[in-house]
This record gives sequence, C-alpha cells and structure tokens, in this order.
Amino acid sequence: MLMIKAIVRPEKADEVMAELMLAGFPSISKMDLLGRGKQKGIQVGDNHYNQISKKLLIIVIQDDEKEDVLSIIMRTAKTGDHGSFGDGKIFVLPVHEAYTISNGKNQL
Repeated sequence: MLMIKAIVRPEKADEVMAELMLAGFPSISKMDLLGRGKQKGIQVGDNHYNQISKKLLIIVIQDDEKEDVLSIIMRTAKTGDHGSFGDGKIFVLPVHEAYTISNGKNQL
C-alpha cells in the first residue's frame, strides 16, 4: 500500500476530493496547513507573506492505483494550462502496516 500526501491550494482541495470520489477513491483526510515552497512566500505590495495557507490531502491506496490517483490530483490541482508556482506538491510513501481501531485488525 501507498500513502499519497498532496499539498494543494485551498481553493482546489474540494475539487480534487470530488474528482477522486468520482474515480472510486472516497477515503481521504483533509487538513489545513501553512507553509512555503521554493518561492519563499509571496510579496504583495510592501507586505511579505512568509507562510501561505494550503490544504493537505492524505489518501492510502493500493500500489497499482498510484498512477490513476497521481494523474487525478495533478490534473485537478493545477491552475491554468501550464500550472503556476504554489500549485502544490505530492509525496508518495510506503505504508507498512494499517490497523482498524474498532476491531484491531491489520488491513494489509
């Protein structure tokens, strides 16, 4: 199994989640976060914003579903035809174990 962590613009999070749901991936966690990427924040007039609001989407999938999920996230989270700085980042991590709390069963 794999865990996909996608950091996306706040205005794109619900759209990404809806597209994943339509494709058969309904189990997603969403969190608010602050951070910055390579652009080191943004300058608006005289104000420099060091940390920018983002959403973190977390989904656990089977290994063979990776390309479908990545494609959906990249297509849906991108702004404009070519994308923009600040559109986000996707991390793919292995999941070694997963347990259901209510029954204690290992899901792998």
